[in-house]
Amino acid sequence: MADVPVIAFAGNPNSGKTSLFNALTGAHQHVANYPGVTVDVKHGRHTLEDGTEVRVLDLPGTYSLTAYSAEEKVARQALTDHGAVAIVCVVDASNLERNLYLLTQVAELGIPVVVALNMMDEAERMGLGIDLDRLEGLLGVPVVPTVGRRGEGARRLIETAARAASNGDRPKPFEMSAHVEEALAEVVPLIEGAVDGQPERARFLAIKLLERDPELIADLERKLPSEALDRIDEVRADLETHLGDDPEILVADDRYGIAAGITREVIRPSASGRARTAERVDSVLTNRILGLPILLLMMWALFEGVFRLGAPLSDGIELGFGWLASVVSHAMPDGPLRSLVVDGVISGVGGVLVFIPQVLLLFLGISIMEDTGYLARAAFVVDRIMHTFGLHGKSFIPMLLGFGCSVPAVMATRILNDPKDRLATILVIPWMSCSARLPVYALLIGVFFRPEHGGLVLMSLYLLGVVLAVIAARVFRGTLFKGESAPFVMELPPYRMPTARAVVSHMWERAWLYIQKAGTTILAMSVLMWALSSFPKPPPDSTHSELEYSIAGRAGKTLEPAMQPAGFDWKLTVALFTGLAAKEVVVSSLSTIYGVKADAGEEGGIPKLRESLRQDPAMSPLVAYGFMVFVLLYIPCVSTVVIVAREAGGWKWAGFLVLYTTIVAWVVAAIIHQAGRHLLGL
Repeated sequence: MADVPVIAFAGNPNSGKTSLFNALTGAHQHVANYPGVTVDVKHGRHTLEDGTEVRVLDLPGTYSLTAYSAEEKVARQALTDHGAVAIVCVVDASNLERNLYLLTQVAELGIPVVVALNMMDEAERMGLGIDLDRLEGLLGVPVVPTVGRRGEGARRLIETAARAASNGDRPKPFEMSAHVEEALAEVVPLIEGAVDGQPERARFLAIKLLERDPELIADLERKLPSEALDRIDEVRADLETHLGDDPEILVADDRYGIAAGITREVIRPSASGRARTAERVDSVLTNRILGLPILLLMMWALFEGVFRLGAPLSDGIELGFGWLASVVSHAMPDGPLRSLVVDGVISGVGGVLVFIPQVLLLFLGISIMEDTGYLARAAFVVDRIMHTFGLHGKSFIPMLLGFGCSVPAVMATRILNDPKDRLATILVIPWMSCSARLPVYALLIGVFFRPEHGGLVLMSLYLLGVVLAVIAARVFRGTLFKGESAPFVMELPPYRMPTARAVVSHMWERAWLYIQKAGTTILAMSVLMWALSSFPKPPPDSTHSELEYSIAGRAGKTLEPAMQPAGFDWKLTVALFTGLAAKEVVVSSLSTIYGVKADAGEEGGIPKLRESLRQDPAMSPLVAYGFMVFVLLYIPCVSTVVIVAREAGGWKWAGFLVLYTTIVAWVVAAIIHQAGRHLLGL
């Protein structure tokens, strides 16, 4: 690994960095049209034209190498510690001035740099002409035009970066204003002996000392003599006295000035109406009054489509598994093995896989909203509401990712700079209804509610999770994490027409994780559930059914009194308990519980489950809705609990999450059941 050259990709959020990374490495990593998706360093391999293999790093999107946020810290550490032989600085051609600010810092690291002038198609559609030769001359580094989402220019880019590394073409740092340069001239010689054999990094570290970067100061203070540190403080104080401002602001002003000057020299704008069109669209979608109703309307349309379009497709898959269960039942002799295959494996795993159409449609809708740029605007729309409840507007992004899976959503909270905002968001993300819960909703809605009401019922569950999450966040911010939430600043990306390839890729990536879980965790839990609900066998004179006498039945009967206020009998209680491993297992457990007595002459699998649920006197639309609410709110899956412990900084927060979600789930489900019974006169 150490002998393989490393080329790092750095750039602003939403600059198309990950698209280029995927085009070169073949990785199927998530790419979204809003900041904050890439929060870890991703690794990939690429083979150059001469057969040399290089390792490619996709760094978190960052606007600066001043390490304030988690992604900035990760990006800077990767650039300085991973031994990169070259850096590809990905620049959004349609937002050149803003993106060049990062390049002014990357150029100071003493590592060969190549600029990927990405999203050239966007710049052309906006009517922006860029003089590439002039830009390359002013930057002093190679510039390669690219269109990341189509992979255009990606191979030329990596070859150029490898050539720059081979030639040792280190960029010349950009010149600051006279007073800043004079200060650097004094500081650089003082630290050259403490840069671990990398004299080219002395200027970068000197600037960070003037900016009072806390992490780098702590490291250099251990290496520099006290006399040098005192002199650096004097230089910094003199600079602040003469110019009347903090040196960090002075350096930032110089960087912005450099970026603005280069942009004016190389860009030729034309009278394109595209920007004005985007402004007109934004005036509606982000309107103070209309923005939220439009967002709710879009979410309703998404859920209605998931239910209406997905149900017929699921019915077809359901018939297929029912047919398979019937064929296997007839082909195999009666006995435990047939029961295991039919009632354990086919009913359990099939009970989850039949809902793949709904999962695909949900991810399709979210992918389209991501890639068009609407989700960033949705975050802007809900910012005011988020602040009312003590959350940062940017919290909307990981919360929305929670509709797919809570694990990456919790990790995505790294985009939040304030630890209090981050912890509050982590603790409420599990109430964002992840795709693992969708099979439970689709099953029970399809059985107990009319088709024309399915979309509304589904949307009510998702909205209930969001409402309770923001209420809980308000409580947490007012008690556990007191303090003002940071102001919301996030770039609104340009509107884009998503490519079919990108949308299908995003949809399939997420669905594939769902399918993989069906073949691993859910299969194992289905077999375990079959065993627990099949053994031990009751004696011939027993008045108990086979299921009631089993281990699962006895456990359910023991816990049933505690769950009766919520309307759940022992069968539903057992299914909830198994859902701790993964929420999809609730469906496979119900399939096993209701299908245990399938005979060779019966139709087993999912059709039997639906019919059994309809005929069960303990079930009703009220019980089914309360059960879905409990599934929404109670303990998240084991994987989520583990990742919360890691990201929140300890198991005490994971334990708190388990406790409070379970209590709230029971209370809300009990209120729904008791209030419903009262209103219905039951």
